[in-house]
Amino acid sequence: MLFDLARPALFALDPERAHRLTVRTLALSPLRVPATPGPLATQVAGIAFPNPLGMAAGFDKDAEVPDQLLGLGFGFAEVGSITPLPQAGNPKPRLFRLIEDRGVINRMGFNNGGAEVARQRLAARSGRPGVVGINIGANKDSADRIADYVTMTRIMAPLASYLAVNISSPNTPGLRALQDESALTSLLDAVLEARGVQGPPVFLKVAPDLEPADIDAIARIALEKGLGALIVSNTTISRPNLRSDKRSETGGLSGAPLRDLAQQRIRDFRRATGGDIPLIGVGGIGSAEDAWARIRAGASLVQLYSAMVFEGPALPRRILRGLERLMCRDGFSSIAEAVGTEV
Repeated sequence: MLFDLARPALFALDPERAHRLTVRTLALSPLRVPATPGPLATQVAGIAFPNPLGMAAGFDKDAEVPDQLLGLGFGFAEVGSITPLPQAGNPKPRLFRLIEDRGVINRMGFNNGGAEVARQRLAARSGRPGVVGINIGANKDSADRIADYVTMTRIMAPLASYLAVNISSPNTPGLRALQDESALTSLLDAVLEARGVQGPPVFLKVAPDLEPADIDAIARIALEKGLGALIVSNTTISRPNLRSDKRSETGGLSGAPLRDLAQQRIRDFRRATGGDIPLIGVGGIGSAEDAWARIRAGASLVQLYSAMVFEGPALPRRILRGLERLMCRDGFSSIAEAVGTEV
């Protein structure tokens, strides 16, 4: 109700200013007890998740409010993307609401305060409950991007429930080239070596704009390297049937217009991996029905972000109530039992 009252004022602001206001408000809010295991509890990559719904990377770029996000009901929060050095990102404006489409276009460009600022914040929360993943990236002007990922792995591995290697943002020129087979193999070898034997699971975040051969190659490499999960997917550079006058803005599209493409990519990666590696479904999830469809298609976990822009902070608990109802309706006793059961 409070969000409904505040939404007109928030939407009157530039989207990036509204986002910063939201993060600051969360940072000042009292900490709530994070979600506890219940009927929706599940395990992925050796991590116990109290429920399968997470906040995707991009909302909390600098690890300012992971515990506040967990207090909203999320089963996990993914902070970042974080790069070794601070960077301002792309010129403003760079974030656009597509209100008619319930979508968002961003060309932020990995704007963040850098590894040291985030490291200090994450170290300060050490020992608190909750699953917090750290999404790592490379600086735009880096001469050796693989070295950037290695640096980030060494810094963040001791602080992360899992590391998410983000090579799929469309807003850092050349970054998606790391999804090519040879480059990806070299990158993952370097990251896994830097992570060490006792380090957290490594997840890989991929783009939705992939050809079938790319999907097969990424799946094969992920299996060979023993990755903990694939995050499917990042934003899209496609523009499917948009109505908003912001539809021609460059950058990555997220929210409801991405739903069908992201759903199909989960099916594609489920087929390509044979179900032998967990998948995390992201893109266009805005309701319990969306989340349940992604799970039935093959996702062990799901994440959202853009839907919060339109639905507010009550959305996570609303989705979780709906997921529990849908799981019971369809005769499953656990989330894990439902994964990949789409007919």
